Amino acid sequence: MNRRSFLASGLAVAAGTVARPARALAGDDGSAAREAVVLATLLDLSKCIGCGACVEACREANAQRFPQPVKPFPKMYPARVKAADWSDKRDVDDRLTPYNWLYIQAASGEYDGRTFELNIPRRCLHCQNPPCANLCPWGAASKDGRGIVAINDEICLGGSKCKDVCPWHIPERQTGVGLYLKLAPSFAGNGVMYKCDRCRDRVAAGGTPACIEACPEGVQAIGPREEILALARKLAEETGGFLYGDTENGGTNTFYVSPVPFDVLNQAVETGPGRPHLASVANPFSTEDILARAVYAAPLAGLAAGALHLIRGAASEDDHE
Repeated sequence: MNRRSFLASGLAVAAGTVARPARALAGDDGSAAREAVVLATLLDLSKCIGCGACVEACREANAQRFPQPVKPFPKMYPARVKAADWSDKRDVDDRLTPYNWLYIQAASGEYDGRTFELNIPRRCLHCQNPPCANLCPWGAASKDGRGIVAINDEICLGGSKCKDVCPWHIPERQTGVGLYLKLAPSFAGNGVMYKCDRCRDRVAAGGTPACIEACPEGVQAIGPREEILALARKLAEETGGFLYGDTENGGTNTFYVSPVPFDVLNQAVETGPGRPHLASVANPFSTEDILARAVYAAPLAGLAAGALHLIRGAASEDDHE
C-alpha cells in the first residue's frame, strides 16, 4: 500500500470513528428500522421555471431552526473578526444566508448559436468526501449514513473553517448565537454556521425534502445514489446534456443535468459571497498533504466534539436553574 492509499484508508477509518451514527429510517408504524442508504438528488435544469416554490418550502420547513441572535454582539478580539449579521435581512432570497439555505440562480446567454435561459436551484451539494466534515477542528460538521452533510448548531463555534474548505463556500455564519456566547464570547468563533441539511429529520422519518415535495415541475428526484447517478447519466446521454456533481470535489450527492455546458453556465451566473460558482472542482483529497491533515485531525475533532457536547449540556443545565 502506498502512502496515498494508506492516508485515504486512514481517513475513512477516522471519519467512521468520530462521526455520529446515522439515524435509521423508521417504518410508518415506528417499529423495525431500515438500514440507511446513501441518497442523492438529480436536478433536471431544463424543467426549472424559477417559481421559487422550493425556496419558500425550505424556509417554512426550517423556520424553527433559524438563528435568533442575542444583541448587542460581544466585541471580538482580534478586531479583524467581524460580525456576520443577517437577522435584519431575513427576507433576502437571491443568495445563500443563515436564513436562506436554497436559492434560484439565473443564467442566460448564448450557446451553440442559440439563446438560453436556465434556472438553477443552489444549495449544499452534500459531497461524498466532504472537506467541511473532514477538516472541521471541532467536529461540528459530519456526514451520516444517507450521505447528508450537516452542521451541529449546538456545538458549532462559527469559526467558518467549513466555509473556507468548501469549494463552493456554501455555509454562512450568523453572529450572536451558539455555544461561543457561553464558552468565550470575545474569542471563540463568533456564531454558528448554517446550510442545507437536506431536511435530515424529514428523511430520517421516511419523508421527502421539502424542496422536492413542493416543486410543481418535478425538477428534482431523490433515491439511492447509484440509481440516481445512473438516471442522471442516462438523461444527459439521451438529451445531449451535461452532468455536474459526478466527479466534482471527488463526487457529490447532488447531480445537475443541463442542456448547456457548465463552463458556459459558470460564465453566465452571478457568483460571489453566497452565490456559488459552477466551475469544475478537483478532488481536494487527491493531494497527500490534505489527506494527512484530515487523517490526523479527525480523532482530535472527535474529542473536541465530545467535549463541546459536555459543555453544551452543562450550559443548558445552568440555563434551567
